[in-house]
Amino acid sequence: MLIQLPRVLSPDEVRHARSLLDQAPWQSGRSSAGSQAVVVKNNEQLPHDCEAARALRPMVLAALDRQPLFFSAALPKRVFPPRFNRYGAEANHYGNHVDSAVRYAPDSGQRIRTDLSCTLFLSDAREYDGGELVIEEPQGARRVKLDAGDLVCYPGNSVHQVTPVTRGHRVACFFWIESLVRGSEQRELLFSMDRALTALRTRDGESDEAVALTGTYHNLLRMWAET
Repeated sequence: MLIQLPRVLSPDEVRHARSLLDQAPWQSGRSSAGSQAVVVKNNEQLPHDCEAARALRPMVLAALDRQPLFFSAALPKRVFPPRFNRYGAEANHYGNHVDSAVRYAPDSGQRIRTDLSCTLFLSDAREYDGGELVIEEPQGARRVKLDAGDLVCYPGNSVHQVTPVTRGHRVACFFWIESLVRGSEQRELLFSMDRALTALRTRDGESDEAVALTGTYHNLLRMWAET
């Protein structure tokens, strides 16, 4: 399941992020790539412990907490500390690859299973040419290029790439989610049920049917959740 969330960051938050990132100490992104990805990875990243990264991570995590749709879709158990990358000039693309199944979070020392991959766009789509996130799905390739402040989440086991940026720079935040519910099919079922319950409550209030279906939702979550 691929989900797009608009306006996760406000325009003021995007401007603040860009003011820090435009002055940040970018370095080659190959330093964090695995043995497969290092062959096709050609971008820039912020050092994890630099001042800009430390300042922006709490802002991104707080923005996620404001998004009930994000929680409904991802059911997050752990969030990998957000990182930041940039594409443009000579460091302008990332070929087809699959993200590592488990990532080590340097802040906490925890190992995080990458059930979901997330990209939070920090450049407006009109600022650069190219730079589409291309995600391979069973029905074909999905191309994603969103406005600044918008987020896309997609299955962590997907083959994906970022196409070459031929004008300007594409700046983004990226991170991974370990979900309470490991299986993507179960997460998608729970998400669909939660959206239907929200619509039912909006239309009919807390009817007997809404209460019964809410119980079914939580019983399924109780059955599948890993806490």
